[in-house]
Amino acid sequence: MQVDFAAPDGVIGRFGVDLSAVGRALETAEWLTDLAREVGAPVVFVGLETTPESDPPAMLERMRRRGGDPEIERAICRKDTPGADFYGPLPRAGELVVGKPRYSAFVGTDLDAQLRARGVDTLLVCGLTTECCVDSTVRDAFHRDYNVFVINDACAAYEPDLHEGALKSLGLSFALILGSSEVNAVWR
Repeated sequence: MQVDFAAPDGVIGRFGVDLSAVGRALETAEWLTDLAREVGAPVVFVGLETTPESDPPAMLERMRRRGGDPEIERAICRKDTPGADFYGPLPRAGELVVGKPRYSAFVGTDLDAQLRARGVDTLLVCGLTTECCVDSTVRDAFHRDYNVFVINDACAAYEPDLHEGALKSLGLSFALILGSSEVNAVWR
Protein backbone atom coordinates (compact mmCIF):
# COMPACT_ATOMS: atom_id res chain seq x y z
CA MET A 1 0.00 0.00 0.00
CA GLN A 2 1.79 3.04 -1.33
CA VAL A 3 1.12 6.73 -1.88
CA ASP A 4 0.71 6.47 -5.65
CA PHE A 5 -1.96 3.76 -5.30
CA ALA A 6 -3.78 4.89 -2.15
CA ALA A 7 -3.39 8.60 -1.41
CA PRO A 8 -5.51 11.32 -2.98
CA ASP A 9 -2.30 13.12 -4.01
CA GLY A 10 -0.73 9.97 -5.49
CA VAL A 11 -0.65 9.28 -9.23
CA ILE A 12 -3.88 7.26 -9.23
CA GLY A 13 -5.74 9.79 -7.08
CA ARG A 14 -4.57 12.73 -9.20
CA PHE A 15 -6.05 10.99 -12.24
CA GLY A 16 -9.44 11.08 -10.58
CA VAL A 17 -9.78 7.38 -9.81
CA ASP A 18 -12.35 6.68 -7.09
CA LEU A 19 -10.35 5.71 -3.99
CA SER A 20 -13.37 5.17 -1.74
CA ALA A 21 -12.75 1.43 -1.37
CA VAL A 22 -9.14 1.98 -0.34
CA GLY A 23 -9.71 3.60 3.06
CA ARG A 24 -11.25 0.60 4.77
CA ALA A 25 -8.58 -1.72 3.38
CA LEU A 26 -5.84 0.60 4.67
CA GLU A 27 -7.40 0.71 8.15
CA THR A 28 -7.87 -3.04 8.24
CA ALA A 29 -4.34 -3.71 6.99
CA GLU A 30 -2.96 -1.38 9.65
CA TRP A 31 -4.95 -3.16 12.35
CA LEU A 32 -3.86 -6.55 10.99
CA THR A 33 -0.21 -5.44 10.96
CA ASP A 34 -0.47 -4.42 14.62
CA LEU A 35 -2.12 -7.74 15.47
CA ALA A 36 0.65 -9.68 13.68
CA ARG A 37 3.26 -7.78 15.67
CA GLU A 38 1.36 -8.44 18.89
CA VAL A 39 1.30 -12.21 18.33
CA GLY A 40 4.91 -12.32 17.06
CA ALA A 41 4.19 -13.12 13.41
CA PRO A 42 6.77 -11.74 10.96
CA VAL A 43 5.57 -8.64 9.13
CA VAL A 44 6.82 -8.06 5.59
CA PHE A 45 6.33 -4.95 3.48
CA VAL A 46 6.62 -5.18 -0.27
CA GLY A 47 6.48 -2.09 -2.43
CA LEU A 48 6.67 -1.40 -6.13
CA GLU A 49 9.83 0.50 -7.05
CA THR A 50 10.06 1.46 -10.69
CA THR A 51 13.21 2.68 -12.39
CA PRO A 52 14.09 3.38 -16.01
CA GLU A 53 16.13 0.17 -15.97
CA SER A 54 13.28 -1.95 -14.61
CA ASP A 55 10.37 -0.51 -16.60
CA PRO A 56 8.81 -3.57 -18.23
CA PRO A 57 8.74 -3.09 -22.01
CA ALA A 58 5.69 -5.34 -22.38
CA MET A 59 3.68 -3.29 -19.89
CA LEU A 60 4.62 -0.02 -21.56
CA GLU A 61 3.76 -1.43 -25.00
CA ARG A 62 0.43 -2.75 -23.70
CA MET A 63 -0.38 0.70 -22.40
CA ARG A 64 0.57 2.28 -25.73
CA ARG A 65 -1.54 -0.22 -27.72
CA ARG A 66 -4.53 0.50 -25.48
CA GLY A 67 -4.22 4.16 -26.39
CA GLY A 68 -2.79 5.15 -23.03
CA ASP A 69 0.28 7.11 -22.11
CA PRO A 70 3.26 4.92 -21.15
CA GLU A 71 4.63 7.88 -19.22
CA ILE A 72 1.86 7.35 -16.67
CA GLU A 73 3.12 3.83 -16.01
CA ARG A 74 6.65 5.19 -15.70
CA ALA A 75 5.50 7.73 -13.12
CA ILE A 76 3.96 5.24 -10.70
CA CYS A 77 6.05 4.41 -7.63
CA ARG A 78 9.33 5.78 -8.99
CA LYS A 79 12.07 4.66 -6.64
CA ASP A 80 13.11 7.33 -4.13
CA THR A 81 10.05 9.52 -4.78
CA PRO A 82 7.20 10.25 -2.34
CA GLY A 83 4.84 8.21 -4.52
CA ALA A 84 6.74 5.02 -3.70
CA ASP A 85 6.44 5.58 0.06
CA PHE A 86 4.29 3.19 2.05
CA TYR A 87 0.85 4.54 2.95
CA GLY A 88 -1.31 3.21 5.75
CA PRO A 89 0.64 0.58 7.65
CA LEU A 90 4.32 1.48 7.87
CA PRO A 91 7.31 -0.78 8.45
CA ARG A 92 9.12 -0.69 11.76
CA ALA A 93 12.81 -1.15 12.38
CA GLY A 94 13.86 -4.75 11.82
CA GLU A 95 10.90 -5.69 9.62
CA LEU A 96 11.60 -7.04 6.17
CA VAL A 97 11.06 -4.48 3.41
CA VAL A 98 11.32 -5.66 -0.19
CA GLY A 99 11.28 -3.48 -3.30
CA LYS A 100 9.80 -5.17 -6.35
CA PRO A 101 10.06 -4.24 -10.03
CA ARG A 102 6.86 -6.02 -11.13
CA TYR A 103 3.36 -6.72 -9.81
CA SER A 104 4.31 -9.96 -8.06
CA ALA A 105 6.33 -9.70 -4.87
CA PHE A 106 8.34 -12.71 -6.03
CA VAL A 107 9.43 -11.57 -9.51
CA GLY A 108 12.85 -9.93 -9.52
CA THR A 109 13.21 -10.05 -5.72
CA ASP A 110 14.76 -12.25 -3.06
CA LEU A 111 11.48 -12.50 -1.14
CA ASP A 112 11.27 -16.29 -1.46
CA ALA A 113 14.79 -16.74 -0.06
CA GLN A 114 14.11 -14.24 2.73
CA LEU A 115 10.92 -16.01 3.76
CA ARG A 116 12.50 -19.47 3.63
CA ALA A 117 15.44 -18.25 5.73
CA ARG A 118 12.91 -17.18 8.38
CA GLY A 119 11.08 -20.53 8.23
CA VAL A 120 7.92 -18.98 6.81
CA ASP A 121 5.57 -21.36 4.98
CA THR A 122 2.26 -19.52 5.38
CA LEU A 123 1.36 -16.06 4.09
CA LEU A 124 -1.49 -13.74 4.97
CA VAL A 125 -1.67 -11.32 2.06
CA CYS A 126 -3.25 -7.89 1.97
CA GLY A 127 -2.69 -4.88 -0.25
CA LEU A 128 -3.60 -2.93 -3.35
CA THR A 129 -4.93 -3.76 -5.75
CA THR A 130 -6.69 -7.07 -5.35
CA GLU A 131 -6.82 -7.89 -9.06
CA CYS A 132 -3.24 -6.85 -9.80
CA CYS A 133 -0.43 -6.98 -7.23
CA VAL A 134 -2.31 -9.11 -4.70
CA ASP A 135 -3.43 -11.56 -7.38
CA SER A 136 0.03 -11.81 -8.96
CA THR A 137 1.73 -12.33 -5.60
CA VAL A 138 -0.77 -14.91 -4.37
CA ARG A 139 -0.50 -17.01 -7.51
CA ASP A 140 3.30 -16.92 -7.42
CA ALA A 141 3.32 -17.79 -3.70
CA PHE A 142 1.05 -20.77 -4.30
CA HIS A 143 3.33 -22.02 -7.08
CA ARG A 144 6.24 -21.78 -4.64
CA ASP A 145 4.34 -24.02 -2.20
CA TYR A 146 3.30 -21.43 0.37
CA ASN A 147 0.02 -21.80 2.22
CA VAL A 148 -1.74 -18.60 1.23
CA PHE A 149 -4.56 -16.69 2.88
CA VAL A 150 -5.96 -13.49 1.38
CA ILE A 151 -7.51 -11.14 3.90
CA ASN A 152 -10.49 -9.87 1.94
CA ASP A 153 -11.16 -6.71 3.94
CA ALA A 154 -7.48 -5.71 3.97
CA CYS A 155 -7.36 -5.60 0.15
CA ALA A 156 -9.11 -3.35 -2.30
CA ALA A 157 -9.59 -2.64 -5.96
CA TYR A 158 -10.81 0.62 -7.41
CA GLU A 159 -13.93 -1.13 -8.70
CA PRO A 160 -15.92 -3.48 -6.42
CA ASP A 161 -16.52 -6.07 -9.15
CA LEU A 162 -12.77 -6.38 -9.78
CA HIS A 163 -12.16 -6.94 -6.06
CA GLU A 164 -14.88 -9.58 -5.80
CA GLY A 165 -13.87 -11.29 -9.06
CA ALA A 166 -10.22 -11.48 -8.04
CA LEU A 167 -11.12 -12.91 -4.63
CA LYS A 168 -13.41 -15.49 -6.23
CA SER A 169 -10.72 -16.54 -8.71
CA LEU A 170 -7.99 -16.75 -6.07
CA GLY A 171 -10.29 -18.65 -3.72
CA LEU A 172 -11.09 -21.25 -6.37
CA SER A 173 -7.50 -22.32 -6.96
CA PHE A 174 -4.77 -20.49 -5.04
CA ALA A 175 -5.70 -19.30 -1.55
CA LEU A 176 -8.14 -19.40 1.30
CA ILE A 177 -10.08 -16.16 1.60
CA LEU A 178 -10.63 -14.88 5.14
CA GLY A 179 -11.84 -11.73 6.82
CA SER A 180 -9.79 -9.94 9.44
CA SER A 181 -12.26 -11.02 12.16
CA GLU A 182 -11.44 -14.66 11.38
CA VAL A 183 -7.72 -13.97 11.68
CA ASN A 184 -8.37 -12.18 14.96
CA ALA A 185 -10.29 -15.18 16.32
CA VAL A 186 -7.47 -17.60 15.43
CA TRP A 187 -4.57 -15.42 16.59
CA ARG A 188 -6.13 -14.40 19.87
